[in-house]
Amino acid sequence: MKTEIDRSFDDIAKKFHSNIYGTTKGKLRQEVLMHHLTTTIPTLSDAGNRQLSILDAGGGTGVMTQAMSELGHRVMLNDISGNSLDIARKALVNYSNIDYFAGPIQSISVKEKYDLVICHAVLEWLASPFEVLAKLEGLVKNGGYLSLSFFNRDAQRFGNILYGNFDYVENKLTLPRVVKLSPRNPLSPEEVIYKVEELPFNIIHKAGIRCFHDYLKEKGMQQSHFQQLKRLEIELGTSHPYLWFGKYFHLIAKKET
Repeated sequence: MKTEIDRSFDDIAKKFHSNIYGTTKGKLRQEVLMHHLTTTIPTLSDAGNRQLSILDAGGGTGVMTQAMSELGHRVMLNDISGNSLDIARKALVNYSNIDYFAGPIQSISVKEKYDLVICHAVLEWLASPFEVLAKLEGLVKNGGYLSLSFFNRDAQRFGNILYGNFDYVENKLTLPRVVKLSPRNPLSPEEVIYKVEELPFNIIHKAGIRCFHDYLKEKGMQQSHFQQLKRLEIELGTSHPYLWFGKYFHLIAKKET
């Protein structure tokens, strides 16, 4: 029996970066996440008074790390893929407030704790996502924050029914062959919320990410109406029922002191 392992994108790091951040899917996800982070955590936009220590766990090629760094904070960028970190180092060579750690999240030392731990689009690629969630809790300072986003299994099922992929849905969203950019372990938001609430966290923000973008009949509108679409994603993505339709789900939790 083959043992499942955590996914590293060493083999396709450049392709992964361009496929995600070279499209409106990646751009919208990043911009909506940044909106929610900066409006939910006031100190993020106020580095002049206090520089935060931030861990970008599984941060890949460093897109979120760059955004946090540009806000004036000190960031540790971690990823299991050395090739992804090489891309990040080259892109972020002029940033002096970034450190790097290559290795799985499980190997990050808990001696250092952070004001904010970011873990975006990672859990769905892990063999044991909830074990890693417990690890992340240990890396957050008391009174600090965890920002977690993950591929939404419920929205994946919903979208595939809309697209007419009935055989795929009836096969429990399992393909006969591995698709490199298809998440291995999409998660239900309710399940993740339950697991987070078992830890010493208070969830202060919930949102769907790309609640409408991926379902548009006219795909060209993803580009031509991007700003209007972004406004609607931000306006409606935190409210019922729309947040549950997001292809990604976003939680921000504050660690209890």
